[in-house]
Amino acid sequence: MRRSALICALALAAAFVGSTPATGSAAGWAPAATAQVHPGVMTFTGGAQCTANFVFTNGTTTYLGQAAHCSGTGAATDTNGCTAASLPLGTPVKVGTFTGTMVYNSWVAMKAAKETDANTCAYNDLALIALPAAAVATTNPSVPTFGGPVGLGAGTAAGDNVYSYGNSSLRLGVSALSPKRGVSLGDTGGGWSTTVYTVTPGIPGDSGSGFLDSTGRAFGILSTLTIAPLPGSNGVGNLAKEVAYAQSHGVSGLALVPGTQPFAAGAIG
Repeated sequence: MRRSALICALALAAAFVGSTPATGSAAGWAPAATAQVHPGVMTFTGGAQCTANFVFTNGTTTYLGQAAHCSGTGAATDTNGCTAASLPLGTPVKVGTFTGTMVYNSWVAMKAAKETDANTCAYNDLALIALPAAAVATTNPSVPTFGGPVGLGAGTAAGDNVYSYGNSSLRLGVSALSPKRGVSLGDTGGGWSTTVYTVTPGIPGDSGSGFLDSTGRAFGILSTLTIAPLPGSNGVGNLAKEVAYAQSHGVSGLALVPGTQPFAAGAIG
């Protein structure tokens, strides 16, 4: 069963300051070791605590990605993005000590476009936070522990290794449980979602965290907690499809920013 709202815990945010241009070059980013904003950082949207996935840009604005359902306002069973209620664009999002603004949300975009494809409605789960200049100055696009992403992936096959970094407040600061290694159980939903199993499965608060394939490509973001085909497995939305949808629904030129650190699949056992 798809239970997006189970992936969130609650808090409140402040106002947007502004945005700044950014490039994908290493020279344009804060050092990975000291960056305050990066994939895996906690985000707080209208009371929901989630985990940021990757850094994006359209050439003029720097975005941090999170799950669209992190701004959902309905019940736990309201998981169809084409009908579920959501906070509006312009909602402030707390990222560490900074506050950005939600400027794109696939749930909002699908309702505006009157989307009817069932798989798209069920699994398109990406939101973008425009970062203020002060936040961009201390941003690095590398994934903690694993490095990367090296680019945008296209999905995985059953049996492929996958890697992720969740950051739930429910872990009470035990960061050793944040990096995850697991395996793909194959794609579902017409390629819009991949079921994955990790040794420590995603829990509420990990929602929106990014997933890397065995070569370090960003292929998905954590969207759901599932009980089948394997208890404790997770549903991961196809990032390439979600980015393409955003590109054609208001965020022209949107691109994933590669990490400045090399991908290291063997960072954990």
